[in-house]
Amino acid sequence: MEQNKIALITGGSRGLGKNAALRLAQKGVDVIITYLTQKDEAAKVVSEIEELGQKAVALQLDVATTGSFDAFFQRVAQALQDKWQTDKFDFLINNAGIGATIPIEQSTEEDFDNLMNIHFKGVYFLTQKALPLLNDGGRIINLSTGTTRFCVPGYSMYASMKGAIETFTKYLAKELGPRGITANVLAPGAIETDFNNAAIRNNPQVKGFLASQTALGRVGEAEDIGGIIAFLCSDDARWINAQRIEASGGMFL
Repeated sequence: MEQNKIALITGGSRGLGKNAALRLAQKGVDVIITYLTQKDEAAKVVSEIEELGQKAVALQLDVATTGSFDAFFQRVAQALQDKWQTDKFDFLINNAGIGATIPIEQSTEEDFDNLMNIHFKGVYFLTQKALPLLNDGGRIINLSTGTTRFCVPGYSMYASMKGAIETFTKYLAKELGPRGITANVLAPGAIETDFNNAAIRNNPQVKGFLASQTALGRVGEAEDIGGIIAFLCSDDARWINAQRIEASGGMFL
C-alpha cells in the first residue's frame, strides 16, 4: 500500500493555513500543522482532518525563534515515526505570519526585527532545517503578499520581508532542482480572515475600497486560497517552478 503524501503547514490553526490543511486532506494528503498559542484551535483542525479520513498532528512552533528549530524537527521526526512509520514528509508550506500596518515614519527597529524574524529569517532557516526531512520530488510553497507588486501604505516592512522571500524562493528552486523539489510563491491579495487583527473584516470602508479595486468585485476569503495550495502540491502542478502566483481576484489592475 502506497504511503500517503504528508504536508507540513506552519500556522495551520486558523485562516489560510487551516483552509489549506483541510483542502489537502480532501485530496488525500496527511498533514502536520503548527500553532503558536492556539492549541485548542489546532486540535479542532486535527479532528476535522481525521473526520475526512486522513492522519494529522499538531505541533507547537514559534517561527520567530530560530534556536527552537532543531528541537522542533526532532518532534517532527518523532511524529513521522509514530504516526506514519516514515522519516520524511513531502510538502513544506511556509504560511505562519502576522500582519502589521505601520507607516514608515512610525516604524521602530523592534517592529522591523519582529517582522524579519517571523517572515524572512524564520522562513529561511526553518526551510534549511527541513531539507533533510523533505522527500526528493517534494514541494515548497512560500506565502507572500500582493503588496510586493502593489503598494498599500503601512506595509513597507511586511512587504519588504515578503519581497526577500520571493527572491529566496527562486534560489530554492535553483539549488533544489537536482533533488526534483519545486519551490513556488503564492501571493494572496486582500483576504478577509483574522489576519492583522482582522483589519479588513473590522473596517467596512477599507473592505469596500479594496473590493472596488478588485476585478471580481470583492475581497478574498480563506476558501479562495487553500485550493491553490492543494493544487500546487498535486502532480498536475509538477512543472510549475520558481513562480510567483498571485491570487487576488485581479487587484489594482
